[in-house]
Amino acid sequence: MSSSNYLFTSESVSEGHPDKVSDRISDAIVDLFLRKDSQARVAVETLTTTNRVVLAGEVRAREEVTSEEMIDTARQAIKSIGYEQEGFHWQNAEISCFVHGQSAEIAMGVDAAGDKDEGAGDQGIMFGYAVDETPELMPAPIAYSHSIVKALAEARHAGLRPEFAPDAKSQVTLQYENGRPVGATSVVVSTQHTEGLSQSDIKELVRPFVEEVLPEGWMCPEEEFYVNPTGLFVIGGPDGDAGLTGRKIIVDTYGGAAPHGGGAFSGKDPTKVDRSAAYASRYLAKNVVAAGLARRCLIQLSYAIGVSHPLSIYVDTYGTGEVPEDRLADILPQVMNLTPRGIREHLALNQPIYERTAAYGHFGRTPDADGGFSWEKTDLVDALKSAI
Repeated sequence: MSSSNYLFTSESVSEGHPDKVSDRISDAIVDLFLRKDSQARVAVETLTTTNRVVLAGEVRAREEVTSEEMIDTARQAIKSIGYEQEGFHWQNAEISCFVHGQSAEIAMGVDAAGDKDEGAGDQGIMFGYAVDETPELMPAPIAYSHSIVKALAEARHAGLRPEFAPDAKSQVTLQYENGRPVGATSVVVSTQHTEGLSQSDIKELVRPFVEEVLPEGWMCPEEEFYVNPTGLFVIGGPDGDAGLTGRKIIVDTYGGAAPHGGGAFSGKDPTKVDRSAAYASRYLAKNVVAAGLARRCLIQLSYAIGVSHPLSIYVDTYGTGEVPEDRLADILPQVMNLTPRGIREHLALNQPIYERTAAYGHFGRTPDADGGFSWEKTDLVDALKSAI
């Protein structure tokens, strides 16, 4: 953005949004396979609609995973979200499984053999981004959008706000001055709810969650605070709108503040560079910013199917860098092996850690003790400084 004074908007959706239900199911199946075989190959897509779920994709594992196990995993994911509605119920939904074995030709290109290292699971470009606008080094609009819908879900799960139902969306517009966020100019929240509540009722139930999330003094003007602007929102989730895996890739990443390579994450095992290299590029960008080498950093990696090394590494620090960008591009592969195998081993990605990523963003999260969100660590800071 050439101007230093502007408005920027990002949105998020809750775990009960139909597309996120689909992402959750697909990632739960990835975890199911990885629990049985850490080297499993999984590419599973999910369609959700009124009381119906369709699973499709390609898999390979040393231990059999049955259709019945995948169907039960889907039911448990829906139950965990909280869907027990007439139009979408974890127990009553009809679930069809059309998952089959992985193509032998893809397997031949990806697998390691002899002197050939493991190749990328597909061609593609992946982007990672970090900026010092929030403690998590994420763009502020998407960070606050995630926090709003996550807060609504936590209150619902805890029984504090039984009026809220699983499906919800948020949108936050921030004013930037001299390139830094200074306050919200508008906030939009739409949440599914129980019957018998008015639009004004829901607005007052939602208000404290928004005010708690935004920094003090950042709340938008009252006339720019929109809650359920279309009115009632009782019918929601897959009963209100069909859901598909991979349709919320901007929500999953940086809210539009940085480019996206185009490939979705959910439903894919970590040999797929759509997922693992996107995690690696975020990891590198975050460590560059955490090391004080730039206030803002974008990294692009590119791969070809069956080829182990990245074809290109691009770095852009938007004029905020303390080190030349070409120098950073040279250093990054020195501090991290950027082959598919190297990424998986460095970040310990061959674990069942993916269902938790399906909602509220894959980035800006707190690393878990069991290895979840390992790409959010800043443990490369010293190595980067030493290399410089």
